Amino acid sequence: MTLRILAAWLDDRSGKNAMPPSQSTLTVQERRQQILELIRARHFATLDELTEVLGVSESTVRRDLEALEEEGEAHRIHGGVLYTGSSPKLPHFEMRQPMRWAEKKAIARTAVELIQPGDSILLDGGSTTYEVARLLTGVPLHVVTNSLPVANLFASSPISDLVFLGGSICPRSGVAQGPLADAMIGSLRVRKAILSVAAVNEQGFFNNNVLLVGTERRMMEAADEVIVVADSSKFGHCSLTHLCPLDAVRYVVSDDGLSADWRTKIESAGVRLLVAAVQERQAIPVADLGDGESVDAPVRSG
Repeated sequence: MTLRILAAWLDDRSGKNAMPPSQSTLTVQERRQQILELIRARHFATLDELTEVLGVSESTVRRDLEALEEEGEAHRIHGGVLYTGSSPKLPHFEMRQPMRWAEKKAIARTAVELIQPGDSILLDGGSTTYEVARLLTGVPLHVVTNSLPVANLFASSPISDLVFLGGSICPRSGVAQGPLADAMIGSLRVRKAILSVAAVNEQGFFNNNVLLVGTERRMMEAADEVIVVADSSKFGHCSLTHLCPLDAVRYVVSDDGLSADWRTKIESAGVRLLVAAVQERQAIPVADLGDGESVDAPVRSG
């Protein structure tokens, strides 16, 4: 059954004798795909709506939602479920998102512990900050972002306020950057900025896009606290443009693959280091992590 038929039935189900369409012949994967299609189109659905549309038990829908949440496609909140899959379709972003996904998810789970309901936060682009954003959907927040994928997560949230920063959009990552974005940031103030980087070495943090680094510096100026999220593969490397010294940020959140030497260096700079435990690590060589164009792809140094 297509999304059009399901959505039309959901919208017109108010008739007294309305009955849900039969879903008994669907496989588990087909049923979960229909759930995704519904919440992707509507951004939010209640548990009652899904059980009614699919014609299955509440426990079945709960199991499906649990699986979709584990895959990062949905996020359960009180009263229903939000769509958190990648959108809009950005081929370069979607290519980078699965890389070191276990590390990114672990980092995100740790980073969100620094965010409180009601906080004003600024999220930049990048696949790691996107994982953070996924976990923050359904939390009452004031969100500022220059990332189209991140903005899409919060655009339909009834309990979060969203400000999207304008500017020149990078077609690879869907991130707004440049003078227009910088000027808009200058009029804002947030409690916390969460940034991703391409590389970290003794000189500090780096990214690959010159315009983006300028915008990220404005983000840092607008925030009371700066949080850098970076998986362990980024450390000990250099990239195109220097963002800031190590001691210019308040927190660094990384994964437990970070070496003891780098843990000491970060803490010696006066930065609070949070290390996330990775449950299922995916081994990907650093050399395979990107073409140097992505907001969070490291470049080997030395």
